[in-house]
Amino acid sequence: MFKIFKNSWALFTGFAILITAHGFQGNLVQVRSVIENFGFITTGIIMSGYFVGYFVGANMIPNLVSKVGHIRVFAAFASMASLSILIHAVFVDPIVWTLARFLTGFSLIGVYIVVESWLNDRATNRNRGGVLSIYMFITFTGLAVGTLLLNFNQPQEYEPFILISLLFSIALVPILLTKRAAPKFKKIGFIKIKQLYKISPLGTFSMLCTGLIHSAIFGYGAVYAASLNFTIFEISLFLFLVTIAGAIFQFPIGYYSDMKDRRIILIGCTFLSAIFCMFAIFASGGALENMYLASTIGMDKIMFLIFVTIYAGFALPMFTLNLAYVNDFIDKERFVAAGAGLQIIFGIGAMGGPILCSIFMNTLGPNGFFIYLAIVHILIGLFGMYRITKREYEDNPDSTFTPLPRNITPLGIELDPTTAADLSNSDK
Repeated sequence: MFKIFKNSWALFTGFAILITAHGFQGNLVQVRSVIENFGFITTGIIMSGYFVGYFVGANMIPNLVSKVGHIRVFAAFASMASLSILIHAVFVDPIVWTLARFLTGFSLIGVYIVVESWLNDRATNRNRGGVLSIYMFITFTGLAVGTLLLNFNQPQEYEPFILISLLFSIALVPILLTKRAAPKFKKIGFIKIKQLYKISPLGTFSMLCTGLIHSAIFGYGAVYAASLNFTIFEISLFLFLVTIAGAIFQFPIGYYSDMKDRRIILIGCTFLSAIFCMFAIFASGGALENMYLASTIGMDKIMFLIFVTIYAGFALPMFTLNLAYVNDFIDKERFVAAGAGLQIIFGIGAMGGPILCSIFMNTLGPNGFFIYLAIVHILIGLFGMYRITKREYEDNPDSTFTPLPRNITPLGIELDPTTAADLSNSDK
């Protein structure tokens, strides 16, 4: 493991700084939107702009990398991400912010594609699992640290935006100074949505809904917390617990999903998620707008945070659970192509998540956040129960659950040792 990090320290260091800035900036924009009284639906549109840009970039940037190379694309899009956050500080306007969020999403998917392509080039078939583990650890740690940076200064000030821009710019330095030549870019095909649905109706439907869920959690979670009059520290703690729980719970859920019918684990996770959504509402006494404990942490607040943490633990591993379930029905050589197709489905759902969640909150108040999440989880569970009656369980020994960060691209999925990586890399 140390040798892997030593050979790729510049890439990992640059990415760690960048993912920390990313974890900070999305939540900062959400909190500032509440302070500016943009309204729930307007804020939902702003936050959806990121996922639209992410989706568009995922389909355009691979061609750009092929034409101009990794280093130029990384430098251009890291700089663009740095610029996009400064736009928020200079022009406090919902339309401008929506466009800036689109630019951020478009830029960051470009950075992820470059980083994961580079990691693939440096990995061998013997150390792919180690490379993926380091990448996952850095991703979740960076996102978690980024949420805590909300305490750096008041969101209504310009300094937090400047800090994010500086971090994006600093992330360029170690990668641009690396001596090793950039890798050749390998495009990855994908299985079409219609074909994926035929292969696994449940996996495809669940992945669409997971996009609706995850984008609401990470694209609207800070808005929800700010609407409850949480302090900045409480908002950062709330987001930190959600992020960490999503990482830790992947391991036990993955273990049991490999041992049993994966559908049962998927259905169990989604129904438990819906239950803990309701618990989170009940912990507040049903009057979330009155949950304000600025100076002391009372029992209601502690129970609320516990329920939210457990909810995130069951809900966030569903992305990887869906991926593993679909892989149960295909041959090993198509795992990466299936992952690419499922990423498209996830992206379609993610574009609508913050907007739909904002409509629920605008109609029902802050309670609408968890009501929305619970409804989507129940839909997955009900469809899963229906599909169990239509298909017998099939065990595919090649398909296993590998913990993955939520922002991973198909190039990152290829780091999974079970994806039948090109054997030509084995002698590097």
